[in-house]
Formats: sequence, C-alpha cells, structure tokens
Amino acid sequence: MKNNIRVLLAKRREKIADLAEGTGIAKSTLTAIYYERTKNPSFETMKKIADYLGVTIDELTRIEE
Repeated sequence: MKNNIRVLLAKRREKIADLAEGTGIAKSTLTAIYYERTKNPSFETMKKIADYLGVTIDELTRIEE
C-alpha cells in the first residue's frame, strides 16, 4: 500500500522507532508499512499512525507526484 509515512516522518525529523513508541505499534509492523511491503494494513493501525502524525488517513495514503 502506498503511503506518505516516509515524507511525514522526515518533516518531523523522526524515525520509525519514534513512531513505534508514540503509537504502541510494533516496529516490525511499522517497518513493513513504511517500506510499502504491507498491502492491506488494518484501519486501526493506519488510524493510530495518522493520529500520531497529525494527519488524516487520506493524507497519509495520498501520493503526490
């Protein structure tokens, strides 16, 4: 699944470890999502990530070209 996590984390100067600590989501799960290896992450997981980053799920998954 395409996402903007890489861009959003870079803007905040944070790493996957910070996201894991802030959301309670396993670092391995976040790494798979970050590198777009997960095709269908759960809504709950994406909601936690979006809330932590202060964006909507739509903004989190929108790809700007």
